[in-house]
Amino acid sequence: MGQKTHPVGFRTGIYLDWASRWYAPKKDFARLLKEDRQIRDFIRKEFYGAGIPKIEIERKADALRVIVHTAKPGVLIGRKGAKAEELKQQIEALTKRRVGLDILEVSRPELNATLVAQNIAEQLVKRAAYRRTLKRAITQTMERGALGVKLIIAGRLGGSEIARVEKQQAGSIPLSTLKAEISYGTAEARTTYGVIGVKCWVYTGTLAKAEPRRRTEEV
Repeated sequence: MGQKTHPVGFRTGIYLDWASRWYAPKKDFARLLKEDRQIRDFIRKEFYGAGIPKIEIERKADALRVIVHTAKPGVLIGRKGAKAEELKQQIEALTKRRVGLDILEVSRPELNATLVAQNIAEQLVKRAAYRRTLKRAITQTMERGALGVKLIIAGRLGGSEIARVEKQQAGSIPLSTLKAEISYGTAEARTTYGVIGVKCWVYTGTLAKAEPRRRTEEV
């Protein structure tokens, strides 16, 4: 019987760091975990078109630091930082904490699996041909230097009566190799005939030495 492991969770602590970095006693853990989820959902809903693959959260005492990775930093920052300041105030109102906001640009969005999946989902919502969309996404990602790409979409593809799965792959995806730097992401295309799920794996190379990545900045 086949077993499936989440590529991000499998590599967390090997060379990937945790997306939420804080410690809390048992009585506060559930509340803070729910608060993290609310912050992420709020930011992704407010800036859906900004291409946000990852949101990191750090806590220290009564302070909170939110690190937003985005392919379009200008959308979050706004003119003279107006939107960033407004977002910071909204998060402070939501959490009742002092908030520090960092906005980091994703240097190569074509190699980020979440952004690739989001782009495919947007094309499917616009009724693009799904096989052509997958092929184009794979071609673009491989041209940017990826060593392997795998895409899976599932749902009522093309408006068919019965849901099915379509899979396309190019190159290699060594999921069992811990040193393999694999980006994994998902997205949903909410079409008029139902939701189509999109999964994406992008393999960009093997690390010479896999060590946990940690941040050292103070909140």
